Amino acid sequence: MSFPFSDALRTTLSARCRDFPRIAYEGGDLKPAAVAITLVQTDDGSGQAAFLLTRRAARMRAHAGQWALPGGRCDPGETLEQAALRELEEELGLSLPPQNILGVLDDYPTRSGYAITPVVAWLDDAGALAPNPDEVASVHRIRLDHMHADDAVTFETIPESPRALIRLRVGDQDLHAPTAALIYQFRELVAGRVTRVADLEQPVFAWR
Repeated sequence: MSFPFSDALRTTLSARCRDFPRIAYEGGDLKPAAVAITLVQTDDGSGQAAFLLTRRAARMRAHAGQWALPGGRCDPGETLEQAALRELEEELGLSLPPQNILGVLDDYPTRSGYAITPVVAWLDDAGALAPNPDEVASVHRIRLDHMHADDAVTFETIPESPRALIRLRVGDQDLHAPTAALIYQFRELVAGRVTRVADLEQPVFAWR
């Protein structure tokens, strides 16, 4: 598959996000959080579309050094979209207007007490990218076509849970849920499919 970064891709993804039958978590016992799946042009000269993925700074109190989408807990009174855009600016220095939001996908309930909502956004020019070193060790542009490789997604079983454990391959690194689950659902949306991910398991080390 090929996904050139273009107005045609933005139009297609906007329509798929608009029509996506989103499932919101309604348990009430989890703290709301939002992450940004931000579409940009890749920086390898191919003209392909990518999304921004970060490596968290080693000094972070929680999940230090882990792969993550820009995001965090919602502040009181914030919408999910507002929280995602605020976190995107705080972590990566990117200020996006609300009209650059394409849509919102399913909530993913985590074992650590959050309901994480992915907010899909479009960024025409990533020239203002300025990672906050207190929160971000590095920023990576992950091509959409690479996420559709045959070996990009695998599912495993673990003795601690009956749920399938997802692994998402990015270069020579493995990503796990929740980040892997959120990206996997977005990958499926890009391909024109609606796939639920709330039941995909996190690795045991993330059960806290």
